[in-house]
Amino acid sequence: MQIYVDNAATTKMSDVAINAMIPYMKECYGNPSSLYTIGQKAMEALTDARERVAKVLGCEPREILFTSGGSEADNQALMSAAALGEKNGKKHIISTAFEHHAILHTLKKLEKMGFEVELLDVHENGLVTPEQVAAAIRPDTCLVTIMYANNEIGTIQPIREIGAVCREKKVLFHTDAVQAVGHIPVNVKDDNIDMLSLSAHKFHGPKGCGVLYFRKGIRLTNIIEGGAQERGKRAGTENVPGIMSMTAALEDAVAHIDTNKDHLLAMRDRLIDGILEIPHSILNGDRTSRLPGNVNICFEGIEGESLLLLLDDKGISASSGSACTSGSLDPSHVLLAIGRPHEVAHGSLRLSLSDDITAEEVDYIIASVKEVVELLRGISPVWRDLMAGKKEFHI
Repeated sequence: MQIYVDNAATTKMSDVAINAMIPYMKECYGNPSSLYTIGQKAMEALTDARERVAKVLGCEPREILFTSGGSEADNQALMSAAALGEKNGKKHIISTAFEHHAILHTLKKLEKMGFEVELLDVHENGLVTPEQVAAAIRPDTCLVTIMYANNEIGTIQPIREIGAVCREKKVLFHTDAVQAVGHIPVNVKDDNIDMLSLSAHKFHGPKGCGVLYFRKGIRLTNIIEGGAQERGKRAGTENVPGIMSMTAALEDAVAHIDTNKDHLLAMRDRLIDGILEIPHSILNGDRTSRLPGNVNICFEGIEGESLLLLLDDKGISASSGSACTSGSLDPSHVLLAIGRPHEVAHGSLRLSLSDDITAEEVDYIIASVKEVVELLRGISPVWRDLMAGKKEFHI
């Protein structure tokens, strides 16, 4: 049995997305900036896609910028807000300790440019409160950036309430919604969001394609210079096949959110309950305020890389955290941010489910995880010390 449960890293492209892409590679392949007919047809497709994406997000077409993905959108949002803040003498930025590295590394860059970055503590349940944000905002705060849903532990933040705080304080609010869009309802107006990032390959669209929503009136800073594409805000010939594919995948995902949510919640909770039967295991993140398909659990006395390799031998493709840091031997910064000790954070497993997961597959995963954890603990000197009382259990 082969089971892919790393959908937070990337998803399989849907037939809807593939079929939407093909015509723009075979027939309507012109450059949208060209004046002849085949180029103008491509431009018409872009206009259509922009209107459709805007409708899904609850904004205007002119507020949609097509990018290469979530990381580019995150970078442009933060650099733009920083430039606007600096112009007005405001150089204080608020974020959290468990953001995606596209945010954290850009914040590090801004610190080197003289900005003060304040990372809010995350509660053990993986949530940040609007009260924390309100208390942190200062007269010189130019931006609050907090992710909509965490890419590792799946916790969904109170974005609407945080956005309301920022709106009241007249501070720009950006959210990295890469894990949220297509999986839970998102409306930028209702949620009081000024800027939002999304990526197509998280909802069965193509890799290398994303969106930055920016509220009208916000002046963007270019991070890619060149031609006048995207109304001069992002140079480079637009990826028309990718954009049309992303648009179709987004519409399809949103159209089935409710149905998929009910199924995923049932499978997610079945998986959590089954795995937590393993002694000295713990769920990371809030049990209810989390993405429907996210399961993240730590096991004491084992090492996550060995767990993943043995599960792979059983046909299960999983992860221990973000795919963007899979080459690192350091424990997850997200798990450390919610208070997990290093030795516990090293033994983490993330299972992110797709809409087509079955109860049979979930039961196979549970049985396999139990078998592999027992095997690894049986050969672990750390586990022997824990069982002998030479070390104290954290879980």
